[in-house]
Amino acid sequence: MDISQVLKLKPRKLKLTKQVKLIQLMNSLFSSGFHLGEVVNFLKRSQLVELAFVEKMENGLLSGKNLSAILSDLNFSSNVVTQISLAEHHGNLGQTLDLVEKNLRKSLSIKNKLIQIATYPILLVVFLVFIMLGLKNYLLPQLGNQSNSAVEIINHLPQIAGATTLIFGIAIGYCYWKIKHSSALLVFEKISRLPLLGSLIKLYLTGYFSREWGNLISQGLELRQIFQIMENQSSKIFRETGQSLLISLHEGQEFYQAVSQFNFFSKELSLMIEYGEAKAKLGTELNVYAEESWEKFFFKIDKLMQFIQPMIFLLVALMIVMLYAAMLLPIYQNMSTFK
Repeated sequence: MDISQVLKLKPRKLKLTKQVKLIQLMNSLFSSGFHLGEVVNFLKRSQLVELAFVEKMENGLLSGKNLSAILSDLNFSSNVVTQISLAEHHGNLGQTLDLVEKNLRKSLSIKNKLIQIATYPILLVVFLVFIMLGLKNYLLPQLGNQSNSAVEIINHLPQIAGATTLIFGIAIGYCYWKIKHSSALLVFEKISRLPLLGSLIKLYLTGYFSREWGNLISQGLELRQIFQIMENQSSKIFRETGQSLLISLHEGQEFYQAVSQFNFFSKELSLMIEYGEAKAKLGTELNVYAEESWEKFFFKIDKLMQFIQPMIFLLVALMIVMLYAAMLLPIYQNMSTFK
């Protein structure tokens, strides 16, 4: 997408796509010799960004805030704010902005991939619902007062689908309530033991944590600083994991030893951390391992979709068969009576 398409911005929070474009634009301007005040003036004059956003930046500048504080006001993640803040101290802002842009693009790619994966089964379910309603409201009345098992099944399909949806909704709502009101560590420990969902959760969390740790370590942060940053995150699982790791660090445990205690991580993660620490390339190793974990995660999701798709089509085929049965069974019954 062209950089000139930056963005209608919400005053309260920037969407991830807009964050990527903003960082890209700032990186280009800083590389061209602009300082922060000139960047804000450029944004205001060029009208590439909504006025509300520019005014927020201007207010930050008038208050004496630096770039990291301004990005914090725009609700960038604390990881991004921390990386920019460190760059402001060690003076390597250009390289840091490049890294932040790449990491945000990866996050955006992962988010889009998850949306694509979730959209397909939802569309199939909606398709099934319309078929069931069509069968009941338009085709069954054509059969008159005929009554047989196929007709009864078709007639009650909407109720069956509604009850199934309600059960799933209650289960999801209960899990959400449990995570919100219980320890996220305990909840995800239990979920990770489930046969199918557990392996997906492990890969997702392993990739997520590995990427975040790898990015922060690559910026030169110490483990204590990283765990303190985690404690301030909005994600409950991220926050509680940081608190647990900080306690383990105070007790004298090594990083890989503390990580090995969490069952919702892949077993190989602690080995990768130990190996990366031994070679003094932990940040790089974690970033590479995060990419591998994401690839495995999406590969398993794709295989699951390949299983779900024919099952949905099989249900559609069964409905068609039941429809024919509903129409033809009375004919065969009449023929048998006639003989």
